[in-house]
Amino acid sequence: MVKIALIGYGNMGKMINEVSKSLPVEIVSRIDPNQEGCEKSITEASLNGADVCIEFSHPETVVENIRQICALKRNIVVGTTGWNDKTDEVRNLVNQANIGMIHGSNLSIGMNLFYEVVAKAAEVFSKYDEYDVYGLELHHRQKADSPSGTAKELSKILLKDLKNKTTAQYDKVDRKISNEELHFASIRAGYIPGTHTIGFDSPADTIELTHRARNRTGLALGALNAAIWIVGKKGFYTFQDFIRA
Repeated sequence: MVKIALIGYGNMGKMINEVSKSLPVEIVSRIDPNQEGCEKSITEASLNGADVCIEFSHPETVVENIRQICALKRNIVVGTTGWNDKTDEVRNLVNQANIGMIHGSNLSIGMNLFYEVVAKAAEVFSKYDEYDVYGLELHHRQKADSPSGTAKELSKILLKDLKNKTTAQYDKVDRKISNEELHFASIRAGYIPGTHTIGFDSPADTIELTHRARNRTGLALGALNAAIWIVGKKGFYTFQDFIRA
Protein backbone atom coordinates (compact mmCIF):
# COMPACT_ATOMS: atom_id res chain seq x y z
CA MET A 1 0.00 0.00 0.00
CA VAL A 2 1.54 3.31 -1.13
CA LYS A 3 0.97 6.19 1.29
CA ILE A 4 0.25 9.50 -0.45
CA ALA A 5 0.13 13.14 0.65
CA LEU A 6 -1.97 15.47 -1.50
CA ILE A 7 -0.40 18.91 -1.88
CA GLY A 8 -3.29 21.10 -2.94
CA TYR A 9 -6.86 20.04 -2.19
CA GLY A 10 -8.87 21.87 -4.82
CA ASN A 11 -10.95 20.15 -7.50
CA MET A 12 -8.09 17.88 -8.63
CA GLY A 13 -7.06 16.99 -5.10
CA LYS A 14 -10.63 16.02 -4.23
CA MET A 15 -10.92 13.90 -7.39
CA ILE A 16 -7.65 12.10 -6.60
CA ASN A 17 -8.91 11.46 -3.08
CA GLU A 18 -12.10 9.90 -4.45
CA VAL A 19 -10.45 7.79 -7.17
CA SER A 20 -7.77 6.55 -4.75
CA LYS A 21 -10.29 4.16 -3.20
CA SER A 22 -10.02 1.90 -6.25
CA LEU A 23 -6.21 1.52 -6.12
CA PRO A 24 -3.65 0.08 -3.65
CA VAL A 25 -2.91 3.48 -2.14
CA GLU A 26 -3.80 5.34 1.04
CA ILE A 27 -4.24 9.11 1.28
CA VAL A 28 -2.55 9.88 4.59
CA SER A 29 -2.39 13.68 4.35
CA ARG A 30 -4.13 16.59 2.65
CA ILE A 31 -2.19 19.87 2.68
CA ASP A 32 -3.74 23.13 1.51
CA PRO A 33 -3.66 26.44 3.41
CA ASN A 34 -6.88 27.56 1.69
CA GLN A 35 -9.05 24.54 2.45
CA GLU A 36 -10.97 23.69 5.63
CA GLY A 37 -9.82 20.55 7.41
CA CYS A 38 -6.43 20.40 5.69
CA GLU A 39 -2.92 20.76 7.03
CA LYS A 40 -1.66 24.28 6.33
CA SER A 41 2.02 23.70 5.53
CA ILE A 42 4.44 21.02 4.31
CA THR A 43 6.34 19.57 7.26
CA GLU A 44 7.59 16.15 8.34
CA ALA A 45 4.64 15.94 10.72
CA SER A 46 2.01 17.05 8.19
CA LEU A 47 3.22 14.50 5.61
CA ASN A 48 2.21 11.84 8.14
CA GLY A 49 4.51 9.11 6.85
CA ALA A 50 3.69 9.58 3.17
CA ASP A 51 5.85 7.74 0.62
CA VAL A 52 4.96 10.07 -2.26
CA CYS A 53 3.50 13.56 -2.63
CA ILE A 54 1.08 14.44 -5.44
CA GLU A 55 1.25 18.18 -6.16
CA PHE A 56 -1.71 19.94 -7.77
CA SER A 57 -1.58 23.50 -6.47
CA HIS A 58 -0.95 26.73 -8.42
CA PRO A 59 1.79 27.97 -10.79
CA GLU A 60 2.81 30.61 -8.22
CA THR A 61 3.37 28.10 -5.40
CA VAL A 62 4.44 24.88 -7.13
CA VAL A 63 8.22 25.49 -7.16
CA GLU A 64 8.32 26.41 -3.46
CA ASN A 65 6.23 23.33 -2.67
CA ILE A 66 8.67 21.16 -4.61
CA ARG A 67 11.57 22.76 -2.74
CA GLN A 68 9.99 21.88 0.62
CA ILE A 69 9.16 18.32 -0.45
CA CYS A 70 12.73 17.82 -1.70
CA ALA A 71 14.05 18.98 1.68
CA LEU A 72 11.95 16.24 3.30
CA LYS A 73 13.26 13.59 0.84
CA ARG A 74 9.89 12.49 -0.54
CA ASN A 75 9.28 11.45 -4.13
CA ILE A 76 6.84 13.65 -6.05
CA VAL A 77 4.27 13.60 -8.84
CA VAL A 78 3.63 17.14 -10.14
CA GLY A 79 0.50 17.89 -12.15
CA THR A 80 0.57 21.68 -11.77
CA THR A 81 1.52 23.48 -15.00
CA GLY A 82 2.84 26.97 -15.75
CA TRP A 83 6.41 26.56 -14.39
CA ASN A 84 8.29 25.56 -17.58
CA ASP A 85 10.69 28.47 -17.15
CA LYS A 86 11.83 26.91 -13.83
CA THR A 87 12.50 23.41 -15.20
CA ASP A 88 16.28 23.57 -14.76
CA GLU A 89 15.92 24.85 -11.19
CA VAL A 90 13.50 22.07 -10.28
CA ARG A 91 15.64 19.38 -11.93
CA ASN A 92 18.60 20.56 -9.83
CA LEU A 93 16.51 20.45 -6.64
CA VAL A 94 15.42 16.89 -7.39
CA ASN A 95 18.92 15.69 -8.25
CA GLN A 96 20.48 17.34 -5.19
CA ALA A 97 17.86 15.76 -2.93
CA ASN A 98 18.45 12.38 -4.62
CA ILE A 99 14.72 11.70 -4.94
CA GLY A 100 12.40 10.80 -7.82
CA MET A 101 9.93 13.13 -9.52
CA ILE A 102 7.42 12.74 -12.36
CA HIS A 103 5.93 15.82 -14.02
CA GLY A 104 3.69 16.33 -17.02
CA SER A 105 1.64 18.96 -18.78
CA ASN A 106 -1.23 16.47 -18.60
CA LEU A 107 -1.29 13.31 -16.48
CA SER A 108 -4.16 11.66 -18.36
CA ILE A 109 -3.12 8.38 -19.98
CA GLY A 110 -5.53 9.14 -22.84
CA MET A 111 -3.92 12.52 -23.50
CA ASN A 112 -0.47 10.98 -23.55
CA LEU A 113 -1.68 8.47 -26.15
CA PHE A 114 -3.10 11.48 -28.03
CA TYR A 115 0.41 12.99 -28.03
CA GLU A 116 1.61 9.88 -29.88
CA VAL A 117 -1.23 10.17 -32.43
CA VAL A 118 -0.48 13.87 -33.04
CA ALA A 119 3.23 13.15 -33.50
CA LYS A 120 2.43 10.51 -36.12
CA ALA A 121 -0.04 12.84 -37.87
CA ALA A 122 2.55 15.64 -37.98
CA GLU A 123 5.04 13.24 -39.55
CA VAL A 124 2.49 12.27 -42.24
CA PHE A 125 1.21 15.79 -43.01
CA SER A 126 4.72 17.25 -43.18
CA LYS A 127 4.98 15.68 -46.65
CA TYR A 128 2.02 17.69 -48.01
CA ASP A 129 2.57 21.45 -48.30
CA GLU A 130 -1.09 22.16 -49.12
CA TYR A 131 -2.10 21.42 -45.50
CA ASP A 132 -1.74 24.11 -42.83
CA VAL A 133 -1.99 23.21 -39.13
CA TYR A 134 -3.68 24.93 -36.19
CA GLY A 135 -4.52 24.21 -32.57
CA LEU A 136 -7.44 25.10 -30.28
CA GLU A 137 -7.88 24.40 -26.58
CA LEU A 138 -10.85 25.03 -24.28
CA HIS A 139 -10.92 24.97 -20.48
CA HIS A 140 -13.12 26.07 -17.58
CA ARG A 141 -13.02 29.70 -16.56
CA GLN A 142 -11.21 28.97 -13.27
CA LYS A 143 -8.05 27.64 -14.97
CA ALA A 144 -5.04 29.68 -13.82
CA ASP A 145 -2.87 29.54 -16.95
CA SER A 146 -3.40 30.20 -20.65
CA PRO A 147 -2.40 28.58 -22.92
CA SER A 148 -2.57 25.28 -21.11
CA GLY A 149 0.55 23.25 -20.49
CA THR A 150 -1.01 20.61 -22.73
CA ALA A 151 -1.33 23.11 -25.59
CA LYS A 152 2.36 23.96 -25.22
CA GLU A 153 3.30 20.28 -25.25
CA LEU A 154 1.19 19.66 -28.38
CA SER A 155 2.83 22.66 -30.05
CA LYS A 156 6.27 21.27 -29.22
CA ILE A 157 5.32 17.92 -30.76
CA LEU A 158 4.04 19.60 -33.95
CA LEU A 159 7.02 21.91 -34.33
CA LYS A 160 9.38 18.95 -34.04
CA ASP A 161 7.91 17.15 -37.06
CA LEU A 162 6.41 19.88 -39.28
CA LYS A 163 9.18 21.18 -41.52
CA ASN A 164 7.29 24.40 -42.43
CA LYS A 165 6.49 25.50 -38.84
CA THR A 166 9.18 26.95 -36.58
CA THR A 167 7.37 28.90 -33.81
CA ALA A 168 4.09 28.75 -31.89
CA GLN A 169 1.87 31.82 -31.60
CA TYR A 170 -0.56 31.74 -28.66
CA ASP A 171 -1.62 35.40 -28.56
CA LYS A 172 -4.09 37.50 -30.51
CA VAL A 173 -2.64 38.28 -33.95
CA ASP A 174 -3.39 41.78 -35.34
CA ARG A 175 -1.69 40.99 -38.63
CA LYS A 176 -1.44 38.32 -41.27
CA ILE A 177 0.07 35.28 -39.60
CA SER A 178 3.41 34.14 -41.00
CA ASN A 179 3.61 30.83 -42.81
CA GLU A 180 6.14 29.47 -40.33
CA GLU A 181 3.92 30.25 -37.30
CA LEU A 182 1.65 27.67 -35.68
CA HIS A 183 -1.41 29.45 -34.26
CA PHE A 184 -2.74 27.77 -31.11
CA ALA A 185 -5.76 29.56 -29.63
CA SER A 186 -7.22 29.31 -26.11
CA ILE A 187 -10.78 29.73 -24.80
CA ARG A 188 -11.75 29.97 -21.13
CA ALA A 189 -15.45 29.56 -20.30
CA GLY A 190 -17.90 27.68 -18.13
CA TYR A 191 -16.97 24.28 -16.73
CA ILE A 192 -15.10 22.60 -19.60
CA PRO A 193 -12.68 19.99 -18.11
CA GLY A 194 -10.39 20.24 -21.14
CA THR A 195 -10.66 19.95 -24.94
CA HIS A 196 -7.71 20.05 -27.36
CA THR A 197 -8.06 20.01 -31.13
CA ILE A 198 -5.35 19.84 -33.78
CA GLY A 199 -6.52 20.68 -37.31
CA PHE A 200 -4.94 20.16 -40.71
CA ASP A 201 -6.58 22.41 -43.32
CA SER A 202 -6.24 22.43 -47.12
CA PRO A 203 -8.22 24.08 -49.98
CA ALA A 204 -10.13 20.80 -50.35
CA ASP A 205 -10.81 19.63 -46.80
CA THR A 206 -10.17 19.85 -43.05
CA ILE A 207 -8.98 16.97 -40.89
CA GLU A 208 -9.25 17.35 -37.09
CA LEU A 209 -7.94 15.32 -34.18
CA THR A 210 -9.62 16.01 -30.83
CA HIS A 211 -9.10 14.86 -27.27
CA ARG A 212 -12.08 15.76 -25.09
CA ALA A 213 -11.90 15.05 -21.37
CA ARG A 214 -15.32 14.22 -19.89
CA ASN A 215 -14.11 14.92 -16.35
CA ARG A 216 -10.95 14.87 -14.22
CA THR A 217 -11.04 11.12 -13.56
CA GLY A 218 -8.38 10.36 -16.19
CA LEU A 219 -6.01 12.90 -14.65
CA ALA A 220 -6.57 11.47 -11.17
CA LEU A 221 -5.95 7.88 -12.29
CA GLY A 222 -2.81 8.95 -14.14
CA ALA A 223 -1.46 10.80 -11.10
CA LEU A 224 -2.11 7.88 -8.76
CA ASN A 225 -0.58 5.29 -11.07
CA ALA A 226 2.46 7.56 -11.52
CA ALA A 227 2.76 7.80 -7.72
CA ILE A 228 2.79 4.00 -7.45
CA TRP A 229 5.45 3.78 -10.19
CA ILE A 230 7.80 6.44 -8.75
CA VAL A 231 8.17 4.70 -5.36
CA GLY A 232 11.82 3.81 -4.83
CA LYS A 233 13.02 5.56 -8.01
CA LYS A 234 15.44 8.47 -8.30
CA GLY A 235 15.70 11.06 -11.05
CA PHE A 236 13.69 13.60 -13.02
CA TYR A 237 11.03 11.90 -15.19
CA THR A 238 8.29 13.07 -17.52
CA PHE A 239 4.88 11.43 -17.51
CA GLN A 240 5.69 10.05 -20.96
CA ASP A 241 8.70 8.26 -19.45
CA PHE A 242 6.19 6.53 -17.17
CA ILE A 243 3.83 5.70 -20.07
CA ARG A 244 6.65 4.18 -22.13
CA ALA A 245 7.87 2.16 -19.14
